[in-house]
Amino acid sequence: TQHCGGEFGDDRSASSARSPNQTNCRPGVGASSSVASHAMRESGNLFSFAASECSGKEIDVGTESVSYFVFDIESVADGELVSQLRYPGEQLNASEAVDRYRKELLEKHNSDFVPSTFQIPVSVVVAKLSGDFRLLDLIALDDPQFRPHVIVENFWRGWEGYRRPTLVTFNGRAFDVPVLEMAAFRFGLSLPGWFDIQSRSYEQRRNRYNLSSHLDLHDLLTNFGAMRFHGGLNLAANLLGKPGKMDVQGHMVQDLYNQGKLAEINDYCRCDVLDTYFVFLRTSVLMGRLTLEREQQLISETKQWLTDRRGDNAAYEQYLDNWGDWSNPWTDDVGAGDNDTGPIDQDPTS
Repeated sequence: TQHCGGEFGDDRSASSARSPNQTNCRPGVGASSSVASHAMRESGNLFSFAASECSGKEIDVGTESVSYFVFDIESVADGELVSQLRYPGEQLNASEAVDRYRKELLEKHNSDFVPSTFQIPVSVVVAKLSGDFRLLDLIALDDPQFRPHVIVENFWRGWEGYRRPTLVTFNGRAFDVPVLEMAAFRFGLSLPGWFDIQSRSYEQRRNRYNLSSHLDLHDLLTNFGAMRFHGGLNLAANLLGKPGKMDVQGHMVQDLYNQGKLAEINDYCRCDVLDTYFVFLRTSVLMGRLTLEREQQLISETKQWLTDRRGDNAAYEQYLDNWGDWSNPWTDDVGAGDNDTGPIDQDPTS
């Protein structure tokens, strides 16, 4: 099969794929374009990619088809926008405006979280999975420059290039995806494949209940908001023995950004994606799409995947240093019998 991935594939090229009914998300490049390569200069940096026609072919990583994007984003307030809209005429610079707005929010709401409409993504990390839930690759987009407009363009182009795999998030329907949609609006990107307005409303990819398009684990575990999931991803990961939040937490991202620590923000995002992946595996067990035995095999394989790359990234080393194993009651309990992978198969009323 032909490789067409670029930022979402290996390091050989940055590629995109288009079917006859698909348009490129970049402004000015339409479905009828026959351009084989394209380069654009952004703020003195050359961002180039090869546009490959891959319609009718599977998109792969090596020899593996990609079926899921497990991803997370980190974002920061756009200080210039905050200054312009919140404090017009006061001549506040970006940093001053954000600091003031955060203080006002903290006093009023006991939280300094800036509304998502004022935010731009500075990190998007994607884990690419096969159809049988194996981790194939994990990447931070536009590493090491982390330019918001390039990050957003690469995300949506990668989703199209891999033939629209299922998005997997934790609370991504309420935050991550809307931020990426708003960023596409800001940067002038076209996303007809995602908005899919010609389809019936219940078939559209943005429909809340279209789990084949976007599986929000938070939505699923709360029965679409019927309950509150106190503890969030951190709790879910810890239930499985995984690190959850470590040195960095979400409320620290703005301050890290102000200190120029983009690499640290992206390492934090990598760890969140790993947590989300393991929560996805257990949720797949819950839904009956994966056996507990196979889930444990996948976890073991992923630990080895991280171990093999431990020296490549500080995030992998930190994650492994804080790694914990799930305590399996079916093997730890004295009465678990001979079944070492799951519940005892017996009549609970007997």
